[in-house]
Amino acid sequence: MEKDRLFLLPPGFEDNERREFCPECAELWGVLSYYPAIRESLEICYVGIHHPREEIVEVLGDGNWNAPTMVLAAPDSVTGDFQTGTSNGVTYLDSARQIAKYFAAKFGTAMPRGS
Repeated sequence: MEKDRLFLLPPGFEDNERREFCPECAELWGVLSYYPAIRESLEICYVGIHHPREEIVEVLGDGNWNAPTMVLAAPDSVTGDFQTGTSNGVTYLDSARQIAKYFAAKFGTAMPRGS
């Protein structure tokens, strides 16, 4: 894998008999709109709302299907104070705040408030 792979829910989906969006995914879209150059370094993959999210399970294994999740292409290339997980031999981040902190460490963007 050459690029970090970011799994997101789409901006609008049907659930609970209405259109909804994921607040954490929207938070990351906000960060990407602040810093659009980051998008070029990512492979962004949309996944469905229903579990299990096969695209994520294929990479991380059963029980791992949170969105947003970012699978790191080169986990040793960036150091910082963020919480990673490891599954199936890959390192990942599975919260919007941790992903934003990773962007700050890797790209020099601003840190999320409260981090």
